Amino acid sequence: MPIRCEIVSQDKKLYEGDVDIVVLPGTGGIMGILPNHAPLLTTLNFGVVQVRTGDEEENFSVAGGVAEVQPDIVTVLADRAENVEEIDIARAEAAQERAKEYMEKGPPPDSDRYLAMSAALRRSNLRLDAVKRYRRGKPKTQAHITEE
Repeated sequence: MPIRCEIVSQDKKLYEGDVDIVVLPGTGGIMGILPNHAPLLTTLNFGVVQVRTGDEEENFSVAGGVAEVQPDIVTVLADRAENVEEIDIARAEAAQERAKEYMEKGPPPDSDRYLAMSAALRRSNLRLDAVKRYRRGKPKTQAHITEE
């Protein structure tokens, strides 16, 4: 008996389907959600949401958000998310470089721009890490949370 999973970012629905397990990067740790799981609501850390059905697996990088779990459905509302297979590596590397350059200039750490660039650096690091770990053709490992 599968569990329904929906993954939604601010601008679109990324995934909808019946799965065997959903692995979430909760702020309290990695959680595996199976059918008939107890209801819960959790915030999400920067990391990868995995959905598995049989031998098939899809991975989505998420940069924060919330997940609602009911016995028959998992709904992920991500601040930012994308399928790992669709990440543009060149774009992620360029964003990472821009953020690093800005942060190295030493702006005031409490400025809004500094905080935005810090978040951009975390997102680009997450995206590049997700590609290395989860893109098809690469070795697969357990769900991973980027702690940079």
